[in-house]
Amino acid sequence: MKFTDEHDALYKTVKEFGENEIKPFSEEWEKAGIYPAHEIFKKMGDLDLLGITKDPKYGGTGLDYSFSVVFAEALGHACNASAIMSIGVQTDMATPALDKYGSDLIKKEFLAPSISGDYVAALAVSEPNSGSDVASIKTSAKKDGDDYIINGQKMWITNATQADYFCVLVNTSNDSVHHNKSLIVVPSSTPGLSVGDKIDKIGMRASDTAPVYFDNVRVPQAYRIGEEGAGFTMQMKQFQEERLFLTASTLIAMENCIKDTIEYCTERKAFGKSILDNQVVHFRLAELQTELEALRALTYKACDRFVDGKDVTMLASMAKLKSGRLIREVTDSCLQYWGGMGFTTENPVSQQYRDGRLQSIGGGTDEIMLQIICKHMDTLPKK
Repeated sequence: MKFTDEHDALYKTVKEFGENEIKPFSEEWEKAGIYPAHEIFKKMGDLDLLGITKDPKYGGTGLDYSFSVVFAEALGHACNASAIMSIGVQTDMATPALDKYGSDLIKKEFLAPSISGDYVAALAVSEPNSGSDVASIKTSAKKDGDDYIINGQKMWITNATQADYFCVLVNTSNDSVHHNKSLIVVPSSTPGLSVGDKIDKIGMRASDTAPVYFDNVRVPQAYRIGEEGAGFTMQMKQFQEERLFLTASTLIAMENCIKDTIEYCTERKAFGKSILDNQVVHFRLAELQTELEALRALTYKACDRFVDGKDVTMLASMAKLKSGRLIREVTDSCLQYWGGMGFTTENPVSQQYRDGRLQSIGGGTDEIMLQIICKHMDTLPKK
């Protein structure tokens, strides 16, 4: 990636927004178990930050995906993984399909207010027994006149309790599992749709994650995104943007973790010298910084190819895999050097330790990433 003045300006704007509008309230939101998504999104919409790559006709700025990666990386300065993930759902998980494949009706009713920050969006794909195995979902939509009747349940849905609508993956036929699915926009106010209690998680405490239930939910067929049966393919493409966002958004968090640890280990004394004066400590931190820069390079390479219109399934999966493993390694190693303080909630490293664990699970587990990588290496046995 080659950064232009426009990239630098965007980075500066997002960094300042995160530091001023999110970071100061992180502790308050963590304790509350939720953050004010509508308030934050509206402020971001006013700064044209929610539709960076989206169609200008509907309020977007129409920039290429390199600006989205800069946006995701700069968000790391907000120092609140819950809010960052929620924002990523809005920009890179729930709305890409609307922008690329949605009708004018869908774009006017749902995409435009998402870009302006008036709507909070959520992506509803996972189910209690279908997480990374997207093909096995059970939620169905049956045609009834000009409508669909949706029944089923979704699980682990980010933004669920505050969402104005859900981009829902459902089965719309009895065709094969890769050709029977469609993406449908379902307003949260639709009768029969209900949101369960927030899930009590070990990390991402300020993210309102909850199950969503569909009991004879009736929506117009006009709310289907693209062609019927094309939902699985669209969702797989949408996943690539999701995984690149998730990876880029962890870079600053890991960098801050290393920097905070250097500062703490400089001040903390043991046996007459600072902890940092032990070679094993500063060598280990140097190794972690090197790994971080390698991940950043991989992410930028994937972004360049994505901008060029090339398939980045393999590279995005590699980046997602590496980020999930590296953030666990960075936070675990750094937490160790904080000693007893590392096992308290009174420091940023312990929160990053808890929040970062999701990186190897959400958006596709490490094991799924490895399967995808193997497939593209032609190492899986042929059926």
